[in-house]
Amino acid sequence: MKAFAIAEHTDAARELAAGARTIADEVILVMIDGAAPDASADKVASVAVPEGVAAECAADTVVALFDAEQPGIVLVEPTRRLKVIAGALAAHAGTSVITDAMSIAADGAATSMFFGGVAERVQKSAGPVAIYTVGAGVFADAAASGANEALPVEWVAPKFAVEVVSRTPIEKSGVDLAKADAVVSAGRGFAEKADLDLAYALADKLGAAVGCSRPLAEGVDWFPHEAYIGVSGQVIAPKVFLAAGISGQMQHMVGCNRSGAVFAVNKDKNAPIFKQCDYGLVGDLKTVLPAVVAAL
Repeated sequence: MKAFAIAEHTDAARELAAGARTIADEVILVMIDGAAPDASADKVASVAVPEGVAAECAADTVVALFDAEQPGIVLVEPTRRLKVIAGALAAHAGTSVITDAMSIAADGAATSMFFGGVAERVQKSAGPVAIYTVGAGVFADAAASGANEALPVEWVAPKFAVEVVSRTPIEKSGVDLAKADAVVSAGRGFAEKADLDLAYALADKLGAAVGCSRPLAEGVDWFPHEAYIGVSGQVIAPKVFLAAGISGQMQHMVGCNRSGAVFAVNKDKNAPIFKQCDYGLVGDLKTVLPAVVAAL
């Protein structure tokens, strides 16, 4: 069987290509305006998006590659732009996209989350080709390989193109939660921005990255968007996840429920987080976190 791995970012491309290698005999990496990692696939199709055109407009080009190569499975990096391309490809192929796959068996059965992450289901594609969006960490143990033979790509202009009239670069914070073995996540229990020093002090002791729940990124703007963990933010799988001042609503927990061990600190003993963590401490953040730091 032949597989496509579609990605924008080098790290994701390497992992998706490695995952595709465990399922298919031939792996074709489709890079959308990105650099392909070395020795990652049998063939690499580099799609260069023309200046002034949105990356989503690469969908017709990806469809043309799909028709030419006829893969039986497609793995897609779940970025906002590639989700659009995945949907367009699924519509063309007469199938659907299985989103947020946490594992994919040899027979194509994918385990994914539903009901906001409070339950899991196993499903197979009902169409002629299986298309999955796959987050970081799912194929972390797989190894990529291949000659990276260049596959010629001809840009296919869409019938209705999205024109880019301006660009404003977003300053990146350096946060990369997907690569962190340990993550401390701050929630609305932090009443003031200055209190976040407690979370950073604990993270320093643990060698952890610091993330947050949605209100701290999109409400008070204390964190950049790439630090937000949740159903519409980052979906991560660290070895250790510590939720500080987080109630445990499913919108946040879907972003961390694949963590190896989950710890929680909350002053509300009835907070939902205590039914979803492995270890919990009931107490005020200003008391508990300094005590934990002092004990480490």
